[in-house]
Amino acid sequence: MTDTSDARTPVGRRTVLVATGATAAALAVGAAAAPEAPATETADIAPVAAAAVCTLTKEMTEGPYYLDGQYVRTDITEGKAGIPLKLTLTVVDDDTCVPLSNALVEVWHADALGEYSGFVGGNGHSEPDDGTFLRGGVLTNSSGVASITSIYPGWYRGRCIHIHIKVHTGVTVTSDGHFTGGQEIHTGQLFFNETITTAVAKISPYSTNTVTRTTLAQDSIYDDGGAASGLLTLTALGSSTSSGYAASLTLGVES
Repeated sequence: MTDTSDARTPVGRRTVLVATGATAAALAVGAAAAPEAPATETADIAPVAAAAVCTLTKEMTEGPYYLDGQYVRTDITEGKAGIPLKLTLTVVDDDTCVPLSNALVEVWHADALGEYSGFVGGNGHSEPDDGTFLRGGVLTNSSGVASITSIYPGWYRGRCIHIHIKVHTGVTVTSDGHFTGGQEIHTGQLFFNETITTAVAKISPYSTNTVTRTTLAQDSIYDDGGAASGLLTLTALGSSTSSGYAASLTLGVES
């Protein structure tokens, strides 16, 4: 299941990452100590919102495993075995850093064996495939937050562990729980700390995936840009790796 279409692509839209708390404070102190930069050097920097500094980052390729019109739901696991993952994504406007409410944040990723729903077998495993596991979307609340329950993704040949993401506005949620219409305003990928991934890979069912794992440093899409390139902040949910992780990122889009 080599992701052959995942070649790096030029930036199609601007996105931003919001640094808060200590990061914002540190940046503010640095700005106060430094001389004022010429207007031509700051023209592309987004305005500063309350206790937040916007940093531009890029979009990334959709990849070959997207399926249209998935369920709008907070839990996408469908009983898939794996380490718990609580994903929290905050969507903001890239020009103002104001939270974007009622935007649909859609994610999809491989299971512990590196298989995508709708494409099972591409990574060499045989398992039931309903075309919907580990896929779905959530509407952001008034604070721009979308919370999704999933499992830590597995890996497939040629790519590091990642989650695909799209942000849509103006969608219609249908009576059967899917979504339709609207405008796609962002496409990207989310990435995981390599040290944590190494620990996860030793635990069943991930340990039964015999495909050679591509690391962050070896990946053809991730560019070592940290959070600005989609690297999630991971926080342990318990005292052991198997307890799972909370994963968060603040993502800005051109709304």
